[in-house]
Amino acid sequence: MSENRLARETSPYLLQHAHNPVDWYPWGDEAFTRARAEDKPVLLSVGYSACHWCHVMEHESFESQAVAEVMNRHFVNIKVDREERPDVDQIYMQAVQSMTGHGGWPMTVFLTPEGVPFYGGTYFPPVDGHGLPGFQRLLAAIADAWTTRRGEVLESSQKIAASLAQTERLRAASEPLTPGMLGEAFQAISAQFDDGDGGLGGAPKFPQPMIWEFVLRYGKRTQNARARQMAHATLTMMARGGMYDQVGGGFHRYSVDAHWLVPHFEKMLYDNGQLASLYLHGWQALGDPECRRVCEETLDYILHEMTDPAGGFYSAQDADSEGHEGKFFVWTPEELREVLGDTDAGRAGQYWGVDRGPNFEGKNILYLAGEPDPERIAPLRRKLYEARERRVHPGRDDKVLASWNGLACRALAEAGGALGRPDYIAAAVKNAGFVLGAMQADGRLLRTWKGGRAKLKGYLEDYAMVAAALIEVYEATFERRWLDEARRLADEMIRLFWDERLEGFFDTGSDHEQLIVRPRNLFDNAVPCGTSVATETLFRLAVLTGESRYEATAVKALRPMADLMARYASGFGRFLCALDFHLGPVVEIALVASAAGDGLEPLVSEVFGRYLPNRVVAGMVAGEAGDAAGIPLLAGREAVGGRPTAYVCRNYACELPVTDRAGLARQLDQA
Repeated sequence: MSENRLARETSPYLLQHAHNPVDWYPWGDEAFTRARAEDKPVLLSVGYSACHWCHVMEHESFESQAVAEVMNRHFVNIKVDREERPDVDQIYMQAVQSMTGHGGWPMTVFLTPEGVPFYGGTYFPPVDGHGLPGFQRLLAAIADAWTTRRGEVLESSQKIAASLAQTERLRAASEPLTPGMLGEAFQAISAQFDDGDGGLGGAPKFPQPMIWEFVLRYGKRTQNARARQMAHATLTMMARGGMYDQVGGGFHRYSVDAHWLVPHFEKMLYDNGQLASLYLHGWQALGDPECRRVCEETLDYILHEMTDPAGGFYSAQDADSEGHEGKFFVWTPEELREVLGDTDAGRAGQYWGVDRGPNFEGKNILYLAGEPDPERIAPLRRKLYEARERRVHPGRDDKVLASWNGLACRALAEAGGALGRPDYIAAAVKNAGFVLGAMQADGRLLRTWKGGRAKLKGYLEDYAMVAAALIEVYEATFERRWLDEARRLADEMIRLFWDERLEGFFDTGSDHEQLIVRPRNLFDNAVPCGTSVATETLFRLAVLTGESRYEATAVKALRPMADLMARYASGFGRFLCALDFHLGPVVEIALVASAAGDGLEPLVSEVFGRYLPNRVVAGMVAGEAGDAAGIPLLAGREAVGGRPTAYVCRNYACELPVTDRAGLARQLDQA
């Protein structure tokens, strides 16, 4: 079978289409130059490798010789991996939503040769159905309109271009940022809470880790029992449902029902990185060992199944295997008996709800039917895992994305310190070194890496999430290199993405290719937006370094979001966490090891084992001036009596130094 131009790409999603009869181009000048030269419209198709309906549309339409002939005759065809190019995806998704009132993937958009959209939608079936025109009929109609009604097409494109240019030009609000905004946001979330099953709203139900991070913080700030109960119920129900992989650990993308039972089966790195952090914080805040177990199982899943030998983390696992959604993950009673024998299969069936009858296409998604008993079930779980490993695995998207790696690296570094897991810290350190080594060119962070090739200039979210992870790696190791690199990335982030006239961040750098608009996403969706993470990261750096310019920039970025955060809280979870940090109080902790460099473990365990969302930690070895340079919190600190010492401060006013864990605990309780 012949190859098209996508065979030269690194994205697994684009490579999936390399043998289509469609004459695909990757996004770039070559395609638009040809469109202009031949006066043809552009057909832009956007998707991602773990997207079920993307596979369906490929099989029905893009693998069809007849459809490909129409596409190749009338259009210049561009295929984009939305995970590699969030800028392109966001611009044209906004256009599709404005045209149709909804969006999703696969996304199909028709553009002028200048890249301006004039018609679009999502999935189109091969023939008319589901209230949608058949794809071939649509192609013929668009080609005809381009040829015979060009004026109408261009008028439509001009209107859409004008609306895209208007969007999200938020200006700074004059009112101050106050704790009342957090209260308003919590009330909005509380009103949407599902008291029966946890989570927000009904089906489909998404994990929304950023919302629950905020709710945990709000519970801590206000001692609000309702907030704690909402977070705890949601964490428990998600972990016990089928959306959580009861055998292999890690979370599927979302639940198609309201009870967390039947998942959409793909597994995404960004979900699992954020949910591992959330369950860690749930364990710290609520003291529930189930949260700790789920955190560890999720991180272990990332390390076992989603880690490249070089240190990067892969992007996703498919929902489908052998052409069937979920086939890898579901079980029948017969399969349980085959693996476990009659007696143990009976126990397993009772534990995971198999004895209650099939719940998915005649088979069983495993879920916890009662209370967890992890130690008793561990040997059976291990046998099921080993048996499942012999099945045909779902496809894996093994490209490495800088921003998503930042989310997973941050989770590993923080969990390593909190749970006493040096293997997690080692994985975080290796990942940080990999991203800084393999995913930079001339000091410029790059977006994507696969098989030894890194490319595409990093976006705001890449800089922000990697910098946030590096701060966490510094706090887990106290190795100065990681903090210095975080500062360098933050400085570059401001230089490349900050617009002083707008008083806000753009998602693409000032050195990025020219698109029809410069994108600026301001919603925390499945992945936090670049601006919210940049804001939070700058607030943390301001405290660690004492540099007020970081805080001034972050406040400017946060202030225009004030009204939106309070009124539409579920779309601004990470912004709310940043606001909570900014409002403080922030606990600043300096840890000084003895001159021998050891003995800090009891003090470290006390600090990191606690739920202290608004804290920064700096550390040094006594007498090592280089460790303290540029970190006001460490200035003049000593190991009292030659013993490891902790200093607890707020706003650079410090308690008396303590050298024992009990004394540190008392000070942290008061803080």
